[in-house]
Amino acid sequence: MLVGGQGTRLRPLTMSAPKPMLPVAGVPVTAHMLARARDAGIDRVVLATSYKAEVFEAYFGDGAAHGLELAYVTEAEPMGTGGAIRNVASYLRSGPDEPVVIFNGDILSGLDIRAIVARHTSSGAAVTLHLTEVADPRAFGVVPTDPDGWVTAFLEKTPDPPTNLINAGCYVFRRSVIDQIPAGRPVSVERETFPGLLAAGVRIAAYLDNSYWLDLGTPAAFVKGSRDLVTGLIASSALPGPVGEALVLPGASVAADAKISGGSTIGAGAIVAAGAEVDGAVLFDGATIGAGAIVRDSVIGRDAVLGDGVVADGVVIGDGARIEPGNELRSGLRVFPGAVLAAGAVRFSSDRS
Repeated sequence: MLVGGQGTRLRPLTMSAPKPMLPVAGVPVTAHMLARARDAGIDRVVLATSYKAEVFEAYFGDGAAHGLELAYVTEAEPMGTGGAIRNVASYLRSGPDEPVVIFNGDILSGLDIRAIVARHTSSGAAVTLHLTEVADPRAFGVVPTDPDGWVTAFLEKTPDPPTNLINAGCYVFRRSVIDQIPAGRPVSVERETFPGLLAAGVRIAAYLDNSYWLDLGTPAAFVKGSRDLVTGLIASSALPGPVGEALVLPGASVAADAKISGGSTIGAGAIVAAGAEVDGAVLFDGATIGAGAIVRDSVIGRDAVLGDGVVADGVVIGDGARIEPGNELRSGLRVFPGAVLAAGAVRFSSDRS
């Protein structure tokens, strides 16, 4: 599992934790991914870490509490997707012709893992890719296939893509292919490994699956993913509570007349005061929402405080930040950890703080 990314598009949330460890619907993204792997019959996972690597082992330990055996391999320097895969080769126990399932750590997916492995083994492919269809593929590299489901090319972003099929971030490799990736240097599977295999006449199979798929790389997507887990749009056995309109974690305090809706998550120890409204938002542990405040489609960091009557709509508030009363924050504003916005300092702003 590739969990080494820094998550720069999610700053300031990732200033204190790597993206795969940010809490989505109450637990780290990685916990949801590990649960899906376990539920598919996988019993051992190697986590390829880099940025803030120590937090993964501190949280997951040896994996026993999650029904898995876990191992950790840390890159001294980022090595790209292919380099990270090659870096864990010595920790794999599979034989040369056996399948190895690889997940990108920033994807929330309903992929049928058993089915993609079955496709891989039955086809005899060197690599099998999970592909998904998107409405507008111009923002992605695309992966054309032939009528029999074999990959024919890997194309970079283009204004006129020939297909709407994109690489969805899950791969099944024949173990021997991993061992052939150059060691000790950065390698991109999309730009080097996969095109190189095709050029050598090696067959790469496509597995099209249009179940739930979401790249969690932006604040809006992060909020959506959490919301979809809480409401049950995508299932996860790691969800720490029943599906519904809201997930309120143990130790949180929600006033009787506060309104919590839209798949919101209220973190452990968080406080939502009288008359406040929280709709489709994610409150990290210890966050405080003042009386009469309104929070919609936003992420409120750990121990951050929103004063009475504050409006936060589509914003990200970093850990420990304090927003005094009289502020109205909208349109993608990001407040960095520890910042203080004085009373009435911002109204209807899209600037960064």
